[in-house]
Amino acid sequence: MARHFKDRIIEGDCIEAMRALGDASVDLVFADPPYNMQLGGELTRPDQSHVDGVDDEWDKFADFAAYDAFTRAWLTEARRVLKPNGAIWVIGSYHNVFRLGTQLQDLGFWILNDIVWRKTNPMPNFKGTRFTNAHETLIWAAKSKEAKYTFHYDALKMLNDDLQMRSDWTLPICTGGERLKDREGRKLHSTQKPEALLHRVILATTKPGEVVLDPFFGTGTTGAAAKRLGRHYVGIERDPDYAAAARARIKKVTPATAEDLTVTRSKKEEPRVPFGQLIEAGLIHPGAILVSPNGKRARVRADGSLALGEATGSIHRIGALASNAPACNGWTFWEVETKRGRTSIDLLRREIRRQMATAPRA
Repeated sequence: MARHFKDRIIEGDCIEAMRALGDASVDLVFADPPYNMQLGGELTRPDQSHVDGVDDEWDKFADFAAYDAFTRAWLTEARRVLKPNGAIWVIGSYHNVFRLGTQLQDLGFWILNDIVWRKTNPMPNFKGTRFTNAHETLIWAAKSKEAKYTFHYDALKMLNDDLQMRSDWTLPICTGGERLKDREGRKLHSTQKPEALLHRVILATTKPGEVVLDPFFGTGTTGAAAKRLGRHYVGIERDPDYAAAARARIKKVTPATAEDLTVTRSKKEEPRVPFGQLIEAGLIHPGAILVSPNGKRARVRADGSLALGEATGSIHRIGALASNAPACNGWTFWEVETKRGRTSIDLLRREIRRQMATAPRA
């Protein structure tokens, strides 16, 4: 089971290591696989200085067929260890992301979004022969079309200053103090991702206490973000130097408290409260008067319906009639008259929900 490997880094081949994990044992997979960049020769700047690009042996494959076979093998294992309602994120560049997308769909994953990570500080195109490659692409996919995957829509909206989070994310690449260095002061890993990117992914698509698997763990960005956000991680890394750096990095991370991990919940997740329940609880009495923004007055009946003139119906139907609109959210439309003034009926619904949340369980 994955719990045996929780908060551990497994050193070795990602495919073999995943085979040690139990079926349906992780909640999310984040994968930053080799890009197979097919670099042709050394890259230099106009002043002939060397560009420290991605020329590592782990990024080299004999041909596209070899890369596709590798991709299918690790994705097959990732799919096996995912829970039925789990999801996967893969990140790539134009060199490999289309091949990743094909394999995901061929294996039965259901693509939910592709995210464009627009880099605020990309590496220039020194040769001047192409556009500057200023973005990478993330694919977010559920295990199946029927999966009830996690998505904290309202939390992401809050993260974005109360605006709906879009599928283009503008974030800087990993630089400065976050970038891990070797003893000579050179970057330790050529494709280390910024923790801000993983913060957004993990916050959006997992819950506290869930398990995130990263089969290409590198220097541990996924593990650091997961620990900070109160999630568990399982990392797989075949390079012992990367794994050692990741362990040291994650050890320094202080996780947030349970209280601080609470995120803005979607209203869809809140328990349904019929208007009639307010009457049963004594918060509104039969005969009470509800008032609309335009001054229309409706009378509450014992069964939770409203009477407005000759018309009767739900708070929503009578709200639509009172506002001469095709539809209406009665909860935010009506106020009830009391001796202390008018009160939104939605505030009364919130009181019911508060009581439901604090009631002792049987």
